[in-house]
Amino acid sequence: MPAPRTPRDERAQTAISGVKEVYADLAARPVERNCIRRTECCQFRHTGYTPWLTDAEAVVAVKAFRATGRTRLPAPVDGSCPMLDPRNGKCLIYADRPFACRTHFCEAAGGPYTRKEVLDLIRRLEAVSAAMGGDGPRPIQTALAAYM
Repeated sequence: MPAPRTPRDERAQTAISGVKEVYADLAARPVERNCIRRTECCQFRHTGYTPWLTDAEAVVAVKAFRATGRTRLPAPVDGSCPMLDPRNGKCLIYADRPFACRTHFCEAAGGPYTRKEVLDLIRRLEAVSAAMGGDGPRPIQTALAAYM
């Protein structure tokens, strides 16, 4: 018999659903994107950009990361995203990658969205995170570590 769900589990499930709804709404927007997973945008030291995640996004990313069978975040020594597979350099959580990875980093995929184009979605992510007790976006490494 499974253990009873706690309010914290329910908040996490609500957060996951909310984040995935935002990601789906972004995908439905009529802005042409063409990510071919080159991962150049995942090389933070080279791009000068690090994605910031809300707590709710971190929960989604950590759940996806754990689904790969991993339990510890690697410590990237080369300035790359901790979600890249060290064996092949591909994103381990591509389907659940953070909002910033979907909208802001890669010129090859179509360049960044303007803030005006996605501000409503950013506000929704912030609201989902606040509802679960989040305290604002943090750099990806810090946000993920908080939920590992």
